[in-house]
Amino acid sequence: MKSVVRRYFANRATLGVAILLVCVGAAVFAPFLANQNPYDLAQLNIMDSGLPPGSEGWDGHYYWLGTDEQGRDLLSAILYGLRVSLFVALASTACALVVGVSVGLFAAYRGGAFDALLMRVVDLQLSFPSILIALILLAAFGPGLDKVVLAITASQWAYFARTIRSSAQAERSREYIQAAQVLRYSSLRIMIVHLLPNSVAELGVVVAVEMASAVALEATLSFLGIGLPITQPSLGLLIANGFSFMLVNKYWISVFPGLVLMAVLISFNMIGEHLRKINEPGYAA
Repeated sequence: MKSVVRRYFANRATLGVAILLVCVGAAVFAPFLANQNPYDLAQLNIMDSGLPPGSEGWDGHYYWLGTDEQGRDLLSAILYGLRVSLFVALASTACALVVGVSVGLFAAYRGGAFDALLMRVVDLQLSFPSILIALILLAAFGPGLDKVVLAITASQWAYFARTIRSSAQAERSREYIQAAQVLRYSSLRIMIVHLLPNSVAELGVVVAVEMASAVALEATLSFLGIGLPITQPSLGLLIANGFSFMLVNKYWISVFPGLVLMAVLISFNMIGEHLRKINEPGYAA
């Protein structure tokens, strides 16, 4: 029974990695895979607006996923939108990881009043929903790619800080840390060279989950119209653009970007679930 469960989670992880690789590959090679640059007005034809999936346009191109009301090839728009969504997720999660790990590692190593103070800041951060923090920051700074990355970073760093602090605290009293202190290594060297590598086991799970959270949060903000501007479209903005046409049976404008968004989220969560299982005591591959 245990081997069946392990194979099940391993297969889910493989499927998640496969889906993610397809999405990343499609985003990276979007300029070569797309029929058009959907945000170059010179390449659009208003006569092709609102075409259903599988239609042929005036220029002879087939629009496999249809077009929107501006005549943009929806498949091309999804490929370009996927690039932006994945970039925002990668950039914001990387920034949150650096900030959170630095705070959590410092708190665990110093302990005492520093640890108590920093963890109260983390607790205060975690007491607010991520989307509320992002909404407040974007309302103050306005929309934009860099603003969205900053807002998501500010809403995520505390999760990394809490995770690394918990792991580092257990390692803080180990003999190798005490030996490094006896040898008068600098605190920075001890934290980076000795403490950090032995405290990152569970960070993989948080990274996968927060990547999915960043994609969903960016899509939500863009859907609400306060995330990315229309010149930097993402999957959330594509869904928002087609939402008003759902009632006139032009479902494809929102549904197909929504399916791609769901695939990205599922892939990250599959990978995160497998990483969580690997870190459980008694797990064997």
